Amino acid sequence: MLLLALDTATPAVTAALHDGSRVVSDSHQVDARRHGELLLPAVDRVLAEAGRSPAEVTDIVVGVGPGPYTGLRVGLVTAETLGAALGARVHGLCTLDGLAYASGLTGPFVVATDARRKEVYWARYADSRTRLGEPAVDRPAGIAAEVAGLPAVGAGAELYPEVFPDARPPAHQSAAALASLAVERLARGEELPAPRPMYLRRPDAQVPAGYKAVTPK
Repeated sequence: MLLLALDTATPAVTAALHDGSRVVSDSHQVDARRHGELLLPAVDRVLAEAGRSPAEVTDIVVGVGPGPYTGLRVGLVTAETLGAALGARVHGLCTLDGLAYASGLTGPFVVATDARRKEVYWARYADSRTRLGEPAVDRPAGIAAEVAGLPAVGAGAELYPEVFPDARPPAHQSAAALASLAVERLARGEELPAPRPMYLRRPDAQVPAGYKAVTPK
């Protein structure tokens, strides 16, 4: 196995390569405005650092969010395109699960990422490998009672210390953690989710109200 992991659902543009035993290379940059510009060079870099060729990649795992529309699609489209070109299997994994896995926490906690609009994408976990329920998007004040007393992981937690006073690392997603989680689940014979985006809300860009289509005469 040679598994390539990608994630652009958060401001982190991250890629990693896992050979089935360990992460052999990884790349991590935080830049919310340059996902499309940075991702493919990151893929080239992790392959070069590991001394492996694209043709050796057997599996690709991509973070499916939740995340903002534009950034999230960069990773998903790249993963699907590479999978088709290389004949590799393409899998999805929840971005919040990658952050949870990287935390290494053994008790209950919350993962919260920045959803903009003064909201967070969040989910509760029993431990670093076990999510409780589906991810959601909410204003922090609206979930304060649900997350009270729990440690919290992710940049969303750092943004709202009044709701998440016990913020823990990591703040940003790591493709290395996503790759390790995917390999672990595949080794147990689990079927990973399809690489389908988890938006949770409509995109910011919309057709203006009252828009009139112009047709040629």
